[in-house]
Amino acid sequence: MKHLWREISFLLRQHASVWAIALLTGLAALTVGLGLQEVARQKAAISEVIALQKTDTAAIKTFATDAGDAAYYRFHPTWDPPSALAFAALGQRDIAPSILRIRALALEGQIHENEAQNPELALPGRFDFAFVLIYLAPLVLIVLFYDLWSGEREAGRLASLQALPKARARVWLPRIAARFGMVSAVLILVFWVGALISGAGLGETLAFTALILTVLGFWTLIATLIAKGAGSSPTNAAVLATIWFVITLIAPAGSNLVINAATPIPDGAAIMRENREAVHDAWDVDRDATLQRFYKLYPEYATSPPMQRPFEWKWYYAFQHLGDQHVEPLSLAYRAGIAERDARAGLVALVLPPITIQRGLHRIARTDMAAQSAYQDRIRAYHTRLRTYYYPYLFMAKPFTPADFDAAPAFDRPLGEKID
Repeated sequence: MKHLWREISFLLRQHASVWAIALLTGLAALTVGLGLQEVARQKAAISEVIALQKTDTAAIKTFATDAGDAAYYRFHPTWDPPSALAFAALGQRDIAPSILRIRALALEGQIHENEAQNPELALPGRFDFAFVLIYLAPLVLIVLFYDLWSGEREAGRLASLQALPKARARVWLPRIAARFGMVSAVLILVFWVGALISGAGLGETLAFTALILTVLGFWTLIATLIAKGAGSSPTNAAVLATIWFVITLIAPAGSNLVINAATPIPDGAAIMRENREAVHDAWDVDRDATLQRFYKLYPEYATSPPMQRPFEWKWYYAFQHLGDQHVEPLSLAYRAGIAERDARAGLVALVLPPITIQRGLHRIARTDMAAQSAYQDRIRAYHTRLRTYYYPYLFMAKPFTPADFDAAPAFDRPLGEKID
């Protein structure tokens, strides 16, 4: 242990090393602060929308006296609250909405209209703690390790150090441990402070910590192997920088381009446009033909009385749903394509350990593609409950009362969710 403390003392006397570690600490603390702020903003937005929706709903209730008006004018909020560790790895939450208000109209247009932005524009990633860990911490380790042996050789001390009894245990292992330990300690400490503030559970915090140690251990191993070679200090630095550049930037970006080219998917905006056009075109389609198509999907309403007026709500909501049915193949292809791209990216990540670890961080923080897809699945399931709730009133002339207005299905919040 005394050898380790000696090396830590030596390390703290090296100005470049101290500045590198201090800079890393500052950036990590900054990202944790920004992450906590972003999570708080999302929670506040969810709470605000839910509160305002109650006021809006109360106003709508004063004039929406039938089921058609209620289903048309009333918005229903759905939300995806951030997990306790989302502050550290924002993942898909940077590009996907955390709250979406929907109506009992055609859903696909509503979902894709509310996409925050094109995911391809977010390829560089959010400046969060995971970004610092995956992209910047390795550079600090390179600074600390590149001249570990070559610096001693160039100063004429290497032969003397190698000649010491048990040089590996007394000199080199403590020196490696001091550098790895310092970087690990500052990052883990900053992360734990954020996890404590966010109220993260012990299990998920320890799992996240394990991945921090894994990625730092990977780069420590790479840096040690290169530093032990016969190269000069500038050569070692150049080689390590090249490895970092290829593993963290070139290979992931290149593989992403290949995966996207090999797995084409429909454009979300195109799905929205096709959905809206199908709904709009339905105004010019024979009403009875539209209803008959709907009754094939919902035969329990086939006994609904024929239309007596030029416009009836049941016809309107029938072609709204048929609009979703029209784009269902595109929607399924879109979701399957996204899942396929994510699966292929996971396979590529198997040969790129830092990217594998980054995906693991997002999985633990529940900010990965799977979490976003699960939220959309909850929206679709809720929308089905919502529109089918109104169908008996629309198609079977069931009386609609203020109590029925209040009894409309509410969005089921995920288990354990808490909105502060």
